[in-house]
Amino acid sequence: MFKRILVPVDGSDLSERAAEASLALAKPLGATVVGFVAEPTGQLPAVGRPPSVVAHETAQHERRVEAHAREVLSRFEQRAKAAGVAFEGHFEQAPRVDQAIVDAAEAKGCDLILMVTHGRGAFGEFLFGSHTKAVLARCKLPLLVLH
Repeated sequence: MFKRILVPVDGSDLSERAAEASLALAKPLGATVVGFVAEPTGQLPAVGRPPSVVAHETAQHERRVEAHAREVLSRFEQRAKAAGVAFEGHFEQAPRVDQAIVDAAEAKGCDLILMVTHGRGAFGEFLFGSHTKAVLARCKLPLLVLH
């Protein structure tokens, strides 16, 4: 059945649900859970500011983002160890989070992606977008969506 399950997480309550569900699914299957944090690359405003200041602030931002990702993945790994489930953690900054998720699943040899959705409805998706819907549109792997 499934041997490698990619689980995108961000530290939110919703992603905590995905982490728990993935561990519950992986345990009886003997599958490995691949925790994945994808952060959008962002350009800090540079108008009227010295390039050295912008470079410094950008480097600080990237360090904070990476530290947050490591913390989220560390908590996930501890939960996986406690559950007796094999775990791998990966972090990436990318221009498109949804594409980074699809690319990571393929690069890490995953055969299932497990995600959660906010369930905002059509208007909410119009305003905020939906990473889950975008992953579904781009991915050829099975996608298990929790609501």
